[in-house]
Amino acid sequence: MTAQETLDIIAKPWCNLEDLMKLVQVGRNLALELRHKIREYVINQGYQLPGNNLPMDKVVEYLKINIDYLEKTNRKEK
Repeated sequence: MTAQETLDIIAKPWCNLEDLMKLVQVGRNLALELRHKIREYVINQGYQLPGNNLPMDKVVEYLKINIDYLEKTNRKEK
């Protein structure tokens, strides 16, 4: 996946299972486990979550995605 594709995904306000699968590049079962872990992480911070989607900013925080690096790499790709 390119830096631009990653930036496009993390630009969304909510992360669904398919987005998580693409970001982490794993299959459905591992993504489900990871979603559960991130969900617990967010709830332990005092948030309540509607449905199965996760707030993208918390996903980026949990996965430690370096947005500055992606933007810098994206500029080089163009």
